[in-house]
Amino acid sequence: MRTPGPAKHRPPLPVRDGLNPTRLVLPHDPAVVTRFPRALDYLLDRFRDDEARLLEKLDLGEIVTGHGEPLTPTTPYEPRGFLYLYRDPPAHEERIPFEPEVLHRDENLLVVDKPHFLATMPRGRWVRETALVRLRVALDLPELSPAHRLDRGTAGVLVLTVRPEVRGAYQEAFARREVRKVYEAVAPLTLSDCAPPDAARVAQGEPVTLRSRIVKRRGVTRAEEVPGEPNAESLVTLAAADEARGLGLYRLEPHTGKTHQLRLHMASLGLPILHDPFWPALRDSDPDDFDRPLQLLSRSLELTDPLSGRPRRFESRRTLSEWGPPDGRQVRESVR
Repeated sequence: MRTPGPAKHRPPLPVRDGLNPTRLVLPHDPAVVTRFPRALDYLLDRFRDDEARLLEKLDLGEIVTGHGEPLTPTTPYEPRGFLYLYRDPPAHEERIPFEPEVLHRDENLLVVDKPHFLATMPRGRWVRETALVRLRVALDLPELSPAHRLDRGTAGVLVLTVRPEVRGAYQEAFARREVRKVYEAVAPLTLSDCAPPDAARVAQGEPVTLRSRIVKRRGVTRAEEVPGEPNAESLVTLAAADEARGLGLYRLEPHTGKTHQLRLHMASLGLPILHDPFWPALRDSDPDDFDRPLQLLSRSLELTDPLSGRPRRFESRRTLSEWGPPDGRQVRESVR
């Protein structure tokens, strides 16, 4: 059990409309330092297409230095110095028609049931249409921050910290793998002729641990398995079988947290998760089909609270759309 640590450095601009200010670091390369005697010169050169908008922000005092002073046309260039400003969100960001539901809230934690299609936090073309920004605005919690992350396509339990003083304790619990996470996924039952031996063991109801090396390269949409020392581990179990439809409900327990880990491990078994736009074939450019969400759910999360020492457990109330009530179907429960 630990006490909250001291607050870390805070940006001189507050959160606005749920969004953090962007921090720019001024390069210390001698050629750059020589070329730009003033910080504004560098800023306008780096973002040439946004010159008019940047000058508007300058006039409004919305660009400040790391010392909290408004940037002016004469502010000298400071190598390794900081500039803070609010970036404009995308002009035409698509509305995601689903909302996160609060499962738990106290002075330190907010736990929500994230829907499919809603990103955890701003990234790329998704800024306002993210769980973090929506919750900050709706609940008036400007210091809210994720303790971990769920892929945009994955639904279920998401933990966020309410106060900066406690953020590190919970983030470290995830980083040290002290949190037990259980997922559910719907995927095929039928194995191909070239399926690996582990797939047959899973089909027989045997819990199987998969280990591999997963890397996510910058600029590449999906992660991949490569030769080398394993850095990703998942326990896969067939929980129930709907033989009439050829589908299984799988219990997935990641012991590490690599990008796309569960989706990639299921695909490597020849059992890609239903409606996955990444596996077996990459379809990331397809528009969202809200009627066909990725059939992956963060079902539950357990940890020993790093501040109180008490056991905590949070469980999703959501269901996977392809695994609803049996309606007379023969569903076989797998025996472990």
